[in-house]
Amino acid sequence: MKHVDEYRDPHAAQKLAQAIRKVVTQRWTIMEVCGGQTHAIVRFGIQDLLPDSVELVHGPGCPVCVTPLEMIDKALEIATRDDVIFCSFGDMVRVPGSRADLLGARARGADVRIVYTPLDAVRIAADNRDKQVVFFAVGFETTGPANAMAVHMAKTQGLRNFSALVSQALVPPAIEAIMSAPDTRVQGFLAAGHVCTVMGTHAYAPLAAKYGVPIVVTGFEPLDILQGLYRCVLQLEQRRAQVENQYERAVCEAGNTAAQALLERVFRVVTRKWRGIGEIGESGWALTPEYEAFDAEKRFGLADAEVSEPEICISGLVLQGLKKPADCPAFGKQCAPDHPLGATMVSGEGACAAYYRYRRKRAA
Repeated sequence: MKHVDEYRDPHAAQKLAQAIRKVVTQRWTIMEVCGGQTHAIVRFGIQDLLPDSVELVHGPGCPVCVTPLEMIDKALEIATRDDVIFCSFGDMVRVPGSRADLLGARARGADVRIVYTPLDAVRIAADNRDKQVVFFAVGFETTGPANAMAVHMAKTQGLRNFSALVSQALVPPAIEAIMSAPDTRVQGFLAAGHVCTVMGTHAYAPLAAKYGVPIVVTGFEPLDILQGLYRCVLQLEQRRAQVENQYERAVCEAGNTAAQALLERVFRVVTRKWRGIGEIGESGWALTPEYEAFDAEKRFGLADAEVSEPEICISGLVLQGLKKPADCPAFGKQCAPDHPLGATMVSGEGACAAYYRYRRKRAA
């Protein structure tokens, strides 16, 4: 536990909080982009260590949360076919679509399997050639290389019964969408360290310059986040807008170039719809022509359809940093982890789930 505990030292945390109090002179609103950071902030009470003038809001940094309802419905349409084995990470099976979720489909007899790596789905396809095996390829840039490798290996092995339902999203376009919105409150960002481990930091510099916002790439432990906040607040106070890398133990400017080469070969950039936000240009990946034979949407002839979120659910506003989970009238009542209305409550990285799990305990 040594290498975890050293980033959770309470005395060091207090010193960083004091350093933030010393430099801050006015109100600032900072968004952490990643759901993992959100959970750390709420779990460890980081907001409570900060001065009232520094407010943290929670961004669309959970791929489960931003996967649109239409994509969940497509997953359900595929999974309920008799000739299909549908493979997914565990956090996706309870995300509600417009009428049901994958866990409910499995209870009704669909062959829905939870896998721990995309390569598990490739193995299942190799072992069950009489079935169509579909992997739900969800995630940000972090999961992209493994998902791309699964498709590449299926092609290399000639697995014609394997396909991927791709719902890959990209973080920098989401930051741009937030900053270009007329009602944005965000003045600085903590960027997700694991995304930058793959992609590097170079994509953020144009955003920092264009919108005049500091962007600090940050890890996921309490001291990572507090140090990232200190650097962000210091930039704001000094009227600077630069990209800084707090997470140097894992992130370099260039990122993982081998992974990037695989991503460029397997995926192409497309417009994606984000749940609760809407379409964002060039914010997702789809399969390139070389690999489009493994596109589940095309293989099963799925048509696009518009569906709406429950009117009472404000998860879209939470994902944009405009509201907090507790502002929702359904929070903890009609909406809870065992009966979620929106993905921000069901996801392991969702802001609503974090508030429900940790803030309610502290209040009790």
